[in-house]
Amino acid sequence: MEKINTLPTEDSFPETSFLTTDKAKSGFTLVEYGVPAAILVSESDHPGVLRIAGMFQKDLGHVSGQEPELIVGEAHQTQNLIIVGTVGKSSLIDKLAQEGKIDLAELEGKWEQFLIIPVQNPMDGVDNALVIVGSDKRGTIFGMFDLSEKMGVSPWYWWADVPIKVRKNIYTKPETYTLGEPKVKYRGIFINDEAPALSGWVTEKYGDFNKQFYEKVFELILRMKGNYLWPAMWGRSLWDDDPTSAPLADEMGVVLATSHHEPLMRSHVEWDRYGEGPWDYEKNPEKLREFWREGMERTKGQEKVVTLAMRGDGDEAMSEGTNIDLLEKIVEDQREIIEEVTGRPIEETPQVWALYKEVQDYYDKGMRVPDDVTLLLCDDNWGQVRVLPALDSEPRKGGYGMYYHFDFVGGPRSYKWLNTTQIERVWEQMHLTYSYGVDEIWLVNVGDIKPMEFPISFFLEYAWNPEAFPAEKLPQYYTEWARNQFGAAHAKEIGEIIALYTKYNSRRKPELIEPTTYSLQNFNEAENMVEDYNSLVERVKKVKEQLPKEAYDAFYQLVQYPVEACANLNEMYVTAGKNRLYGFQDRASTNFYADKTKELFYKDAEFTTYYHDSVANGKWNHMMSQTHMGHISWSDPAYNKMPAVSYIQSGTEANLGYVVENGISRSRWLPSGLNSRSFSTFDPINNQNYYVEIFNKGKEALTYTITTENDWIKLSSAGGTVQYGEKVYVRIDWDKAPKGQDTGEIVITAANAEEDIKVSVPIRNDLPEGITGFVENNGIVSIDAVNYQNTKETDNVSWQVIPNLGHTGSAITSMPVTASKQNPSENGPYLEYEVYLLDGGTYSLTTYFSPTLNFQKDEGLIYAVSIDGDTAQMVNLHKDATAADWTYPTWWNEAVKDNIMKQTVLEKELSAGAHTIKYWAVDPGVVLQKMVLQKEGVNAESYLGPPESKIIK
Repeated sequence: MEKINTLPTEDSFPETSFLTTDKAKSGFTLVEYGVPAAILVSESDHPGVLRIAGMFQKDLGHVSGQEPELIVGEAHQTQNLIIVGTVGKSSLIDKLAQEGKIDLAELEGKWEQFLIIPVQNPMDGVDNALVIVGSDKRGTIFGMFDLSEKMGVSPWYWWADVPIKVRKNIYTKPETYTLGEPKVKYRGIFINDEAPALSGWVTEKYGDFNKQFYEKVFELILRMKGNYLWPAMWGRSLWDDDPTSAPLADEMGVVLATSHHEPLMRSHVEWDRYGEGPWDYEKNPEKLREFWREGMERTKGQEKVVTLAMRGDGDEAMSEGTNIDLLEKIVEDQREIIEEVTGRPIEETPQVWALYKEVQDYYDKGMRVPDDVTLLLCDDNWGQVRVLPALDSEPRKGGYGMYYHFDFVGGPRSYKWLNTTQIERVWEQMHLTYSYGVDEIWLVNVGDIKPMEFPISFFLEYAWNPEAFPAEKLPQYYTEWARNQFGAAHAKEIGEIIALYTKYNSRRKPELIEPTTYSLQNFNEAENMVEDYNSLVERVKKVKEQLPKEAYDAFYQLVQYPVEACANLNEMYVTAGKNRLYGFQDRASTNFYADKTKELFYKDAEFTTYYHDSVANGKWNHMMSQTHMGHISWSDPAYNKMPAVSYIQSGTEANLGYVVENGISRSRWLPSGLNSRSFSTFDPINNQNYYVEIFNKGKEALTYTITTENDWIKLSSAGGTVQYGEKVYVRIDWDKAPKGQDTGEIVITAANAEEDIKVSVPIRNDLPEGITGFVENNGIVSIDAVNYQNTKETDNVSWQVIPNLGHTGSAITSMPVTASKQNPSENGPYLEYEVYLLDGGTYSLTTYFSPTLNFQKDEGLIYAVSIDGDTAQMVNLHKDATAADWTYPTWWNEAVKDNIMKQTVLEKELSAGAHTIKYWAVDPGVVLQKMVLQKEGVNAESYLGPPESKIIK
């Protein structure tokens, strides 16, 4: 029997919980002095309810330390009794209702709703009962599992070894508890792209994707109050591989369906196994109809959602000549099969048509399916919804669904290894989705399930009731989720770690990172990124030291491994980048960074080995087998590949080289400050602290000095002896600096140098009083969009900050997302930013947006900008986005790789002094992260864009 981790806790329940450890507030005693209440369920109830009652029994045993009695019957005598049952199915529940002991009016006609009700004297021989009653089978199951989770059983207790919290005393408050009905009808996951990680693990643990495996999956989905599954399908068939799996799903209440390209409950692989002739309805209609009919026959009587229509064989587009008439004929014939096999009106069988990739084009060109069919809309495989129903469109009986992705195999590169999705982006896109009436199906592609534990939790929780989850709750969600896994003591810190590592990962997915991704020459970008990641590693280690050992396995899977592995991977690529750059600069450290790259590459394998061999005694072997280094196209490399490095043969004698940060380039061939003879200008507002990096070009150690005769220039070091190099920081003591504009000097000397190197230090100490706003620094003003100085809202449109969304800070968008197009005038909604330029010149304004698609399929999403009261300039976010995303056009490839859409929107001659930039809302759904004002000729090349400028208030 597998070990289940448990952990005694003194944590009280949150104030908002209907549970308490305080008997004085009690309405029912669940556990007292470690003794749990007994459980009673009627034999007349659904078999699935009886099965889950057995799991609930184990849960209550784990949280109390003693397994309770489970009675299947109609009566029991005890002081405290938990009564579980379904309206209209449980004779126990129906009798309690008939006797007026419980009021079930709230559950009448409801989908998957439960009530948890304390009742006194419910039956002879029972003093107190806690009644868990569901409007239907899943309502009852969700009631049990929700109580389990609230008591301390994480849905991930098995899938991530999260320790179950043990308490001596657990009471319910004297009130009825319910979550209401779910707002989205079908909420689920798609297990996909399951090789090599999940498939290797399943083969070792279960032999195949069989009933034993799927029972764990079904339980996980139900514990998160999901109800829907697209099972693993590449070379596999849940129905054919183990015919007992589908009946089990039906019993437990998990609705099965096949993926977007697998019609009528037949898996793709089954055509390879049993199909005769081509997968072509024009050439082979009879065999295909026979094939599909078998899929409906074997699932007769089982709850399901049936996929309609047809794609090409193997999840490919159909032939170019495919016409709409043929596809409509296919759907018509498929519906005929469904009706014949079920013997019921076609409207009584849930059906779906997935508008995936090129299928969307058929819809756009006029193909239609009957009104009772759900239209499953899709994202672009990278988390941006492609299209949403028009607000004025006729309602559909079958409604709309959304197929979303946390994992994808395809262009521009596949991403499968670790979680790279910010829940803030999921919130923003799925809030948009829900607001446009998409509430029949929410499905997310989760790859191997692990390591997507965190975003899966969020997706399914948000799907239950998007209306109860405003953006302001997003930071709190991290803390609450961490508390549910690891307890209250370190929940805030763990939540912050998860928020940051997913933010860093979302900037650019690991499979897309290259040695040149982050700038080694501007803004210390690459080094800051490595430092940020490594500081997270230190925070992780510190937290782990304070956790009980029972939590180590879960912490490694959910927090430590993704942080350490991603920090290491990013450092490896930056190190390889240094190897290339330093080789060009003839640095003696070139070979050191080649060796360091190799060291970090092999360190990655050590993390994987530990995950496979040591975590939970090897329980998760194979689960981190996905390659994640060396991608050059959408197809995964067979093995991880280290980025290329080079070695040089340095001379023996020490030889001086140097780089000036923000140095004035000596020529267009040396744009990086290499051998520059002047810093950019220092000023007292930005109070710059620039470095000069001394490096050695020889094998022998380099001895150097760095001096200045200006007492107002402060150096962090006067020199030293280095093997490879070091940075000396230069700043200004403004109390001693001369007024006006002046130029000082530092002098670098070194043995073997032909001459002393003199580097100018220009300053300006003549800035006026009263400067406010974002202050330019050497030709750049960088503005985080959420830090506006003034704002205008209207009765119909307001501004919403989405905390933590984006590359660096947070993001902002207009609300509601269903608002009509706004007019960019003084009466329209805008954000206003004050900037101050130290130097005049020609400036361009660049906007940075989350990569939202043109979800209304019109001319594109419009916004407007203006400077200094000029007429607002209307800008189309999608002016270049003409080719469909599924054709992998350049505009889309760049947007999803960078996870940003940038536009240089205007250019203007601006004087030194104060200016105002306005950003106007026109269309809803546009999410602004930052804006950059950049002077002509200034080099601001970097991946994340310039860091935010200093703000004076």
